[in-house]
Amino acid sequence: MALKGTLKDFGIADIFQLISHQSKTGVLHLHSKEQEVRISFVNGDVVRAESTTRKQKDLLGAMFVRAEVISDAQLEQALEIQKRTLKRLGNILVERGFIAQADLKEFTLLQTTETVYKLFNWETGTYAFEAEEVVYDKDTVDPIRSENVLMEGFRMVDEWPMVRKKVSSFDTTYKKVKELPGGSSPQSVEDEIDNALDDMFAEGESSSEKGKGVGRNENKVYGLIEPDRTVQKLIDLSRLGEFETCKALHSLLSDGYIKGETVVRKDALEEKPGKRVRSIAIGRMLVQAGMYLFIIGRMLVQAGMYLFIIGLLFILYRTVDVFAIIEDSESRIFQNPIAKELVGSSHLSKIQNALEVYRLENGQYPEDLEELVKAGMLNKTSLSFPWHNPRVYQRRDLGYILMRPFE
Repeated sequence: MALKGTLKDFGIADIFQLISHQSKTGVLHLHSKEQEVRISFVNGDVVRAESTTRKQKDLLGAMFVRAEVISDAQLEQALEIQKRTLKRLGNILVERGFIAQADLKEFTLLQTTETVYKLFNWETGTYAFEAEEVVYDKDTVDPIRSENVLMEGFRMVDEWPMVRKKVSSFDTTYKKVKELPGGSSPQSVEDEIDNALDDMFAEGESSSEKGKGVGRNENKVYGLIEPDRTVQKLIDLSRLGEFETCKALHSLLSDGYIKGETVVRKDALEEKPGKRVRSIAIGRMLVQAGMYLFIIGRMLVQAGMYLFIIGLLFILYRTVDVFAIIEDSESRIFQNPIAKELVGSSHLSKIQNALEVYRLENGQYPEDLEELVKAGMLNKTSLSFPWHNPRVYQRRDLGYILMRPFE
C-alpha cells in the first residue's frame, strides 16, 4: 500500500525520515497548489528531484546559460541534437565539449538540492510515495543522504527570516563599500580567542551575533558583485544556490562590506527570496483567527507569570550558577513548550562556548558532542537538556551544525 496523506498531518521532515529509516526505494510525489515535485529515492537516499511545473529558468540548460558556462547558441545546438537522438541534454553538452563532466555533476546536484530545499517552505499540500525501481546516472549523480537534507532544510527554515530582512528582492544590486580584511584571509588566532572569551564572559552582544568573519561563500559572492548584477544574477553565477548566496550577501551587508541599491523594473518578479508556499482558504483563516484570539488571551494571562520567572532567573544568574541548578533538576519538569524554548535557548550558548574552546585547544571541532563530555567541558545531561533526546550535531568543513532534537 502506498504511503499517502496531507502535509498538515505528516510534514516533509517526517516523510524524509520515514523513507530514510526504512531505506525505501521509490518515488515521492508532492503537490501544492499548482506545483508538483517528484523525489526519487534509492535505499533511502535522494538521487533525483524533478518538478513538472519547473520554470524555464530552473531547467538545466538555462542554468548553464545564466551561469555563463555556455552560450545561447550552444544550448540551441544541443537542444536540436537532443530532438534527433533523445539523449540527455547534459550528456550532449559534455560530448560536444561545451561543458566538463565536473560541471554537469555540480549543476545536477545544485538543481536537485534547490528543488528539495524549497519543499521545506511548503505549508500545505499532499504527498504519495510509491515503491518502485529507480534508475539514475551513477556517473553524474551522487546519492544524497536524507539526514543531510533534513539538517540543511531545517537550518534554512530557521535562518531564512533573518536573511530576508536584508535580502528581500531578487532585483537588488549592490556596490562594494570596503575591501575584505587582509586580502580575504580568515580571522587570526588571537581574534578567535578574543571572540571565544567574549562569548563566555561578556554580557553584551556575542561574537556570533556580530559576525564570524568572512568565509568561503562570502569571498566568492563578494568577488562576483558588480554594479549591474542583481541578486538573481549573483545566485546564477555563484553556483551556491539561492539560500547560501543570500546568506553570504546578508553577512557582507551586516559587516558593512557592501551596500544595497534597489532597482525597480516593470518586469520585476513578484517572488521574493525564501518565499513560502501557502494556500488561501478564507473560511479556515476566519476559524484560525478566532482560535488565535483565544490563545492570545491565555498568553496575556500567562505573560505575567513568565516575566516573573525570567526576572527570578536573572536575579539567580547574578548570584549563583544557574546552569548548575538547572542541570541537577529533571528535564521533564519543563512541560510547557515555551518554557522549554526559553531554557533551551539560554543553555545553547553554553554548548557553543564549549565547542569554541575545544576547537582552540585541539585545532578542530569535535566529531561528536560526547568528546566535550570526555574533555570535562560539559556533563552528560548538558547534551540533551532540556529535551529528552540529545541535540543534533554535525561537524562541517568550515564549522558545525547544532540544532534542537527532532521531537
